Amino acid sequence: MTATLGLKGERPIIGTRDCKDVVHAFASVNVVTGEVTSRLYGSRTQARRKDGLSKTKRMQVAFAHHLLDVARAYPADVYAEVVILIDNAPWHRGRPVDWALQRYPHLTLYRLPPYSPQLQPIERLWRPLRRFATHNVLFDELTELLHALRSGLGYFRSRPLAVLNLLGSLWNPTQSAEA
Repeated sequence: MTATLGLKGERPIIGTRDCKDVVHAFASVNVVTGEVTSRLYGSRTQARRKDGLSKTKRMQVAFAHHLLDVARAYPADVYAEVVILIDNAPWHRGRPVDWALQRYPHLTLYRLPPYSPQLQPIERLWRPLRRFATHNVLFDELTELLHALRSGLGYFRSRPLAVLNLLGSLWNPTQSAEA
């Protein structure tokens, strides 16, 4: 939810659903080129019960797949080392993540200090993505939400300069730090 316009004296009505379906987005942004690599992981309540895995285990597998996407986008024969900034979420470690890192040793995870989202460049993309794709929209189906997020991520994927502008001069080496 976010602020919306309405007629004076009338409260706008925004519907909600009592639904436990969720979508998790994994994304990495290249702080030099503005290129975005992403993976969406949607899960339905019923699917969660069938596989018997905990949320952390499912998220570890999804993050490992995201690491494979990053490794394909930045192959070892072109990029000697790819540093990925991560927070201390429990799904950023574990067997699936270790497997992905062993398979692609040129990927290096750099853990940020706890409670420091201001140091994470990708955090500057989440709010505009949500505003662009999901704010004030009631999705009837999980597939509609996935489609909206894919479209939003596609928008940023096709506009690397806009992504660099979101990152600001702190992460943009082509922009003066004084500007």
